[in-house]
Amino acid sequence: MMGIQQKQGELWAKAVDLGGRLPNDHLLRQIDRLLDLSFVREKVAHLYGKNGNVSVDPVVIMRMMILLFVDNLRSERELMRQIPLRIDYLWFLGYGLDDEVPDHSVLSKARKRWGKTIFDELFGRVVLQCIEAELVGSEKVHIDSSLIRADASLASVVKTLVGEEMEKLEELADKEEAPRPKHKPINTRYRSTTDPDSRVVRHDGGKAKPCFKNHRVVDDKAGVTTAVATTHGVENDGNKLMDMLDQHEDRTGDKPGTAVADCCYGDTANFVELAQRGIQAHVGDLRSRLRNKRAEGIFPADDFHYDSETDTFECPAGERLHRHHFMKSRGHWEYRTKRGTCNDCALKAQCTRAKTGRTLKRHEHQEELDLARRQSHSEEAREDRKRRQWFQERNFGEAAVMHGFKRARWRGLEKQSIQDLLIATIQNLKILVRRSLWAFFCLTKPSCLTWKGHGTINIATDEFHRENQPKTEKIPIALKPLTLLRFTLFRQQPDIS
Repeated sequence: MMGIQQKQGELWAKAVDLGGRLPNDHLLRQIDRLLDLSFVREKVAHLYGKNGNVSVDPVVIMRMMILLFVDNLRSERELMRQIPLRIDYLWFLGYGLDDEVPDHSVLSKARKRWGKTIFDELFGRVVLQCIEAELVGSEKVHIDSSLIRADASLASVVKTLVGEEMEKLEELADKEEAPRPKHKPINTRYRSTTDPDSRVVRHDGGKAKPCFKNHRVVDDKAGVTTAVATTHGVENDGNKLMDMLDQHEDRTGDKPGTAVADCCYGDTANFVELAQRGIQAHVGDLRSRLRNKRAEGIFPADDFHYDSETDTFECPAGERLHRHHFMKSRGHWEYRTKRGTCNDCALKAQCTRAKTGRTLKRHEHQEELDLARRQSHSEEAREDRKRRQWFQERNFGEAAVMHGFKRARWRGLEKQSIQDLLIATIQNLKILVRRSLWAFFCLTKPSCLTWKGHGTINIATDEFHRENQPKTEKIPIALKPLTLLRFTLFRQQPDIS
């Protein structure tokens, strides 16, 4: 039977109001103002019976899970030990001094019973709150991924030949139904017996370790995470780009105008797809990072001129390369010269080392591919990728340092997804909190404050005027918490008479 928590009043009564000891800007007090978890009871009610023992209120369970990551407590047992000792925890959960704290197993049972769906809805609701607060809406998004160490040791990793053969049989069975993946998974022969859902990954030259991978989309306006996905550690980043952009569009209702990512996402298929969708491809070009020693010392493909009218290439020697055959698996046409043409050419040594002559490849959507690559190599795209290096990594860095992002607490892909969704939700809530503090500041302080040596700001219009400069600038929302801090330190005392 599902229980409903009755908030205790004796601890928070006027006579003994220990809750009043919590400052108004306390993080948990701010989260409590912003977060409405009443929907949780309705969503999980069908998972509880009508008779039997009364459960802990699902809203309280969800709040406990949030506490677990807000302060990055090392375990659920540690959380249960801390709850009776901390006034802020008791206040946030609605517990009184005499209330019994449940056993830590309540949380693990709830995760198993609820599944991932309820946490995904919680994340989506917070994203909608960010949209209503005008924290989301930039046409530019940043996409990246980060490895997460699974809760499994190297000693648990074994080689599974049987598993590999089973995967081959499954691929043959699904060959006609499922499309062929763009990238073949690597290192699939090893599994951890402790956490079979993880995959063994070597990163930055270190030891191979069982890992998961978290993929995120971060909106450029205020750093709000709008899409989250968790996969095995060997998942190729390029395979997830379009899925992440689709998730961003589903949650926000807007198609991004520009996608910013590193070269791991810059393969041919993604460039073509971005161009066809009308999204600016500020993605690093994977081709520019590849080095082909066999191509050194010979004419590059750019030295061959393509004639769209005759559908042929003209080589530096003036000979024509004609369309030969189509490679369906790669999606491009191959062009060759007539037999014997290259062997009689005086420039053969500078053009090709193949006995059959020089060949060129042209994608079936070459125009879209060229457009996306031009966008990728533009100056604006390079500046966006420089910004991504600190903007996106700051998001992952905060999650790792403050919320335990880099190490899995639980085992299994679904439970790891729950962890990632909770951490992303908390980070978005903290951005909402900073925004609400800024709004409170604007309502309670004078409308015009001055930075000593910086300029004047009109907080009624969010405009900043630099000294000795006629230009008036809008304050970026992401910088407003820093702006607020600098006002607190340097603002002139206003005349309130």
